[in-house]
Amino acid sequence: MKMKKFVAVAVAGCMAATLVACGSTASTSGAASSETAEAATEATATGSGFTVQLGPNPETLDPALNSAVDGANTIITIFEPLLLIDENNEVVPGQAESYTVSDDGLTWTFTMRDGLKWSDGSDLTAKDFEYSFKRLADPNTAAPYAETAVGMIAGFDEAQGNPDAEGNPTTDPNPDALQVTASEDGKTLTIVLSYPCSYFDKLAAFASLSPVQQATVETNGDGWCTSPDTFVSNGPYMITEWTPSERIVLSKNPNYVGGWDTSKIVSDTITLLLLEDSSASYAAYNSGEAQLVKDVPTDEIPSLTPAEEGGDFYVDTILGTYYISLNDLKEPFTDPLVRKALSLAIDREYVASVVMQGTYTPAYNLVGPGVMDEEGKGQFIDNANGGEPYISEDYEANLEEAKSLLAEAGYPNGEGFPTITYSTNDAGYHTPLAEYLQTAWRKLGITMNIEKVEWNSFTSQRRAGDYDISRNGWVMDYNDPSNIIELFTTGNGNNDGKYSNPEFDAAIEASKVADSTTHFEQLHKAEDILMEDMGCIPVAYYNDFWLQSPSLKGTWHSPYGYWYLQYGYVEE
Repeated sequence: MKMKKFVAVAVAGCMAATLVACGSTASTSGAASSETAEAATEATATGSGFTVQLGPNPETLDPALNSAVDGANTIITIFEPLLLIDENNEVVPGQAESYTVSDDGLTWTFTMRDGLKWSDGSDLTAKDFEYSFKRLADPNTAAPYAETAVGMIAGFDEAQGNPDAEGNPTTDPNPDALQVTASEDGKTLTIVLSYPCSYFDKLAAFASLSPVQQATVETNGDGWCTSPDTFVSNGPYMITEWTPSERIVLSKNPNYVGGWDTSKIVSDTITLLLLEDSSASYAAYNSGEAQLVKDVPTDEIPSLTPAEEGGDFYVDTILGTYYISLNDLKEPFTDPLVRKALSLAIDREYVASVVMQGTYTPAYNLVGPGVMDEEGKGQFIDNANGGEPYISEDYEANLEEAKSLLAEAGYPNGEGFPTITYSTNDAGYHTPLAEYLQTAWRKLGITMNIEKVEWNSFTSQRRAGDYDISRNGWVMDYNDPSNIIELFTTGNGNNDGKYSNPEFDAAIEASKVADSTTHFEQLHKAEDILMEDMGCIPVAYYNDFWLQSPSLKGTWHSPYGYWYLQYGYVEE
């Protein structure tokens, strides 16, 4: 299959390079850096916008509540954090024009740009960021990314109500305890960390840490981010039309002041088609209605011509792992033997090469390639588990071990094992994988049903623990293995499987230190514990694949799974 060769080249390139080199994929999508603003303006003189499909109805476009890549793709276009990530995957100024870090690495002071505005024309200052950070930390907000995004800021535990080992508050939450302080004039924002965090600049560019307007949120409640009439943002584009299950129209924000080069923001509108059906997305692309679609029918992939051969089908490596969550609060998934048996019964090479048609790569560890270890030690995956994969690549041996483990757990040949349900949304390879798992686990004597859930309720259902087994996955937000490993700490908002192990939690806590060697050693220890318990089941390492018209220029795709559309335009 010609696609497999293409993916292999992409993966090899990523593994042989640094993250920045791996993220420099803009040239494959018509990088803005290779076009002059004058040429872009001339090219769009007869066309005022373009249309893309990056996902269905978003669960939410509230930066504090979103935990999905498709929602983040919209958020990074309509909001702007303190800092930004550019097309070379470098951190650059955003709403803050500069920042300083104290010698001990604990105090970060951001200086805001002059003349910042919200999309409604009102002034935006550092005080808006202070409010937004504290709102994110407030447990009443129920932000899934709270610990990941602001957990390293001093006062976070007090803000959360000093939770116990199970994540339950022991005192009244006090969000004002979070050590984020705006100056009286709103010109500077000072953030004090509880421990040095070398990647805090990347977090300052993270979509969850985008500002939200306090007056809008408090006046409109949860509905503030569901209608153009109440949706106030601060990015280069703003929402001007929203028809659920149909489209969101973004228009240039006339009040925008920030880090993006306004001379390169030339399209008047960006239309987001809200399609969950890949056949409908494909039809929109073939008809010319959309110039970029992420959801491509899997049965069409063998006939598509890769971009490297002059076609319009792109495959790009991203830092992420497709895994399966088991509800650890439900029998029989409370037993690690059961979880390990289910994992070992999966032929990952078959999944990646056949079910996923070579567009993904098999995952035998949680943390995948491209995620870096301590400086000078290369990739984290190369140093994990003594250099050996946690899950053997010998499927036949794995299957025999799976049968033995299931018998040890009290279910010989699956006898007495309850019928289980696998929950998934119906997009991409999710349903074909579910159907494969039915077959794979049948070899253990296990009967599995498939439950298809619409995307706009799928993630909330999974987060609530309303499932037996569910497809899941994580795309990295910054290049540190903690970003994916710490998801499985007790009480983490993204710990959908409700995995809990005090030794694992202790290793994560011990990793939160300035000493780089200790940081990575403890993260390796945490992954060891997680994989021994099989707190989740890694299946494949993500690659993004999509169709993009040669006429769409200026966009780029990052190793974190985002499409940057700000500089996009259609060349007539």
